[in-house]
Amino acid sequence: MSGPLALYVHWPFCVTKCPYCDFNSHVRARVDDVRWRDALLAELRHEAGRTQGMRLVSIFFGGGTPSLMPPATAGAIIAEALRLWPADGTPEITLEANPSSVEAARFADFAAAGINRVSLGLQALDDGALRLLGRPHDLAQGLAALDVAQRHFPRVSFDLIHSRPGQTPEAWHDELARALAFGTSHLSAYQLTIEPGTRFHSLAAKGLLDLPGEEAAADMFDLTGDLCAAAGLPLYEISNHARPGAESRHNRVYWTYGDYAGIGPGAHGRRGGLATTRLRRPETWLEAVETGGCGIEAEIPVQPSEAAEEALLMGLRLAEGIDPARFAARTGTPLESVIDAGARARLVRMGLLEPGDRLRVTPAGRPLTNRILLDLSCRLKQ
Repeated sequence: MSGPLALYVHWPFCVTKCPYCDFNSHVRARVDDVRWRDALLAELRHEAGRTQGMRLVSIFFGGGTPSLMPPATAGAIIAEALRLWPADGTPEITLEANPSSVEAARFADFAAAGINRVSLGLQALDDGALRLLGRPHDLAQGLAALDVAQRHFPRVSFDLIHSRPGQTPEAWHDELARALAFGTSHLSAYQLTIEPGTRFHSLAAKGLLDLPGEEAAADMFDLTGDLCAAAGLPLYEISNHARPGAESRHNRVYWTYGDYAGIGPGAHGRRGGLATTRLRRPETWLEAVETGGCGIEAEIPVQPSEAAEEALLMGLRLAEGIDPARFAARTGTPLESVIDAGARARLVRMGLLEPGDRLRVTPAGRPLTNRILLDLSCRLKQ
């Protein structure tokens, strides 16, 4: 194997239950840090044996509450990963963190361990919205954590959610303008989605959520692109905005259908044409690693049609669109064989797709990306 590789490290443990997280059973008061570090390092070595010749571009610490992982464990994983794989330049090493004072107090140690980018789950700049979203932090804690992060890490990103209950485009404009004034090089702005099985889904079904209408939500999406671009953070993926050069290298691997290795309970991976899944229950995964060297539950070959559909779904989200040559090289399937040519021509005429060889959604088409995918995809129409 050759080419770039992203590494995803899943730390499953949380300290509080989250109304949207299906890992709530993983709340723990404490864990055996040494035992967990050794198991994660064992999985690193397992994955390195199956990705020889690849170059490490990024490491992402995610999952439950990864910023409560001991910084020394993160440092050991980083050091071992850089020993096992040659680096592609300076790897981007991201920590996903909740903006609480407890976690912010550990940022200096994480920076010393080798973390060079942090992604904060700020989500809103309003205490009422944070309570509604079920976040454990308030605005003062969030802004304090952001300040600490900007002092310790060269690259900082945070996320916000728009189209929240009761939110207007005018209120979102003011909130986003305030957020952009903080000066980070990357911002993720997601539209609130109501997923089945969540608390919001139950409330919406009972008519207890005052959600913005489609037109208001579209206005908020457009406002996001305009304000971010004016602030020097143009959209590069449908929900992500960054200064040139500050785009997430790790997420770009996903969006361009690159290879990534996932370690830790419940982690997924895609490498060498195989979809890998790890055992989900932490204790089961730990026992499997200690007895067999890895916690893999399944390694399933990705069929060309499935690979093509995944690459189409991810690539359409990028502002740069999909390069046909790369698409064919990554999936083994020509791009033109998986999309409806008639639908593509119609979408070009409607101004929703750019003309030319590269498959790219226009700015006008971005709010309709999911609809465009359904129209284009031969497989989804079957």
